[in-house]
Amino acid sequence: MPAFSLDPSQTAWCAELRDLAAERLRPVADKGEPGHVNRPLVAELGRLGLLERLFTSGAFDLCLMRESLAYACTEAETALALQGLGAHPVHAHGTRAQRERWLPRVAEGSAVAAFALSEPGAGSDAAALELRAEGDAAGEGEGESPAAEPDGPARWRLTGEKCWISNAPEADFYTVFARTTPDAGARGVTAFLVPADRPGLTGTGLDMLSPHPIGSLAFDAVPVTADDVLGEPDRGFRVAMGTLNLFRPSVGAFAVGMAQAALDATLAHTAERDAFGGKLRDLQTVAHQVAEMALRTEAARLMVYAAATAYDEKAPDVPGRAAMAKLLATETAQYVVDSAVQLHGARALRHGHLLEHLYREVRAPRIYEGASEVQRGIIAKELYATMEAGQ
Repeated sequence: MPAFSLDPSQTAWCAELRDLAAERLRPVADKGEPGHVNRPLVAELGRLGLLERLFTSGAFDLCLMRESLAYACTEAETALALQGLGAHPVHAHGTRAQRERWLPRVAEGSAVAAFALSEPGAGSDAAALELRAEGDAAGEGEGESPAAEPDGPARWRLTGEKCWISNAPEADFYTVFARTTPDAGARGVTAFLVPADRPGLTGTGLDMLSPHPIGSLAFDAVPVTADDVLGEPDRGFRVAMGTLNLFRPSVGAFAVGMAQAALDATLAHTAERDAFGGKLRDLQTVAHQVAEMALRTEAARLMVYAAATAYDEKAPDVPGRAAMAKLLATETAQYVVDSAVQLHGARALRHGHLLEHLYREVRAPRIYEGASEVQRGIIAKELYATMEAGQ
């Protein structure tokens, strides 16, 4: 960690987090089953007080947590991040009843949250989502199980699909974005808090490259009421973008943590490995490659810190900075991990090697929460908007 950007207490906290990840979280993570929610790991994050910090800390602290945990245990980092992503809309936009019911359970690790935005035909183009929230003027739902039905008569019925949803189908509740006004683009979307036991809600796990759980959800006339709305009707896109503006820089922090782990492994390997009459580090091509890896990692870290600081200070350029941070950091991590594998050689491709693990983990962040191409579009849009505003 660069001393000039962190005060001593922050540096000490990051070191503590790395130790906790290695000593307390890694053993629990290793017992998990790939593709499924590791509830003991989520509970351990709660016992350590890290999940509660999702709701009491700012973006900068979130980035420090994600970077530090990712360095030693990517599974713990992802479990923490998904709790935050799924529950942040409840924290920021939920009613008192919604917050009191779910946030304490998320913080203690007894309830698993999920953020359900993407669809089979609307991934990065979030405004094109098609999950329908159709009005239920008749107030159906009478006579069905009160434990599963919402507290009052259904106002809408959700019908459609969600796909590529982290923690699905094993989450306890979902922040779901559905179209309440047809043909209105981003302005006709509403955010709902949907408990997993609502009738008509089913899901299927997907076998993905990344080891954390990802699945699809099917909504067959799932009942929701006004009490389930997060924020305001037809204003759900703001809920989604506000959440992503916070979590995009922290995705970058996740990437920086992985890049730093790969860089440190490479430094150790090239300093010890005998090759061509000396050590690998003595070869100029290797030394220059390691220097480039370090340069890009540090640049990405500083971009992430700048974006997080802008968010905490409520700066007007948060969307552009968040997009820049996610873009630079995730692309950098891909480069650094790939370079580390190359310099390690075949040993890095063996199952169970740190770099084999990081190589699988590092690919997905360039896609989720807005692919790299989407981030470039956001950056350009913000640049031109700033230029035109100054004319």
